[in-house]
Amino acid sequence: MPGAGRLWAARGLIGAVILWNVQCAVAFLAAPGKYVSGFELAGPAGEAIVRGVGLLFLMWNVPYVVALLHPVRHRTSLYEAVAMQAIGLAGESLILWTLGGGHPAASGTVLRFIAFDGAGLALLALAVWVTHGPVRDGPAGAAGD
Repeated sequence: MPGAGRLWAARGLIGAVILWNVQCAVAFLAAPGKYVSGFELAGPAGEAIVRGVGLLFLMWNVPYVVALLHPVRHRTSLYEAVAMQAIGLAGESLILWTLGGGHPAASGTVLRFIAFDGAGLALLALAVWVTHGPVRDGPAGAAGD
């Protein structure tokens, strides 16, 4: 695949993860009451916590957006995004493992986050692979990194 095609493929992969994250963030911020039971929470305090998680989703996307701008020039941000996804996946797996029985709603929510972050990690790792090596995106002779 030519250099510009590789850049756009990586941007598409990164963009998919960003859209997923932002969609979840907006849902948690706009209608937290729909999600409190999945965290085994209730009432205004539960809604505030769900909104907080939504806000965290938006905050966590900063390096993803920087990587989206140019996945080669901003490779560090792409690596940060991969690391964040991996930490999320490992942490959620540990949370599920230590949650114990008797919490089917919370377990279901954690399993959805594990699937979500596992898919995101795969897409971001693919973006790293797609942009590995020299990538040219400008006029002949203009290196992308």
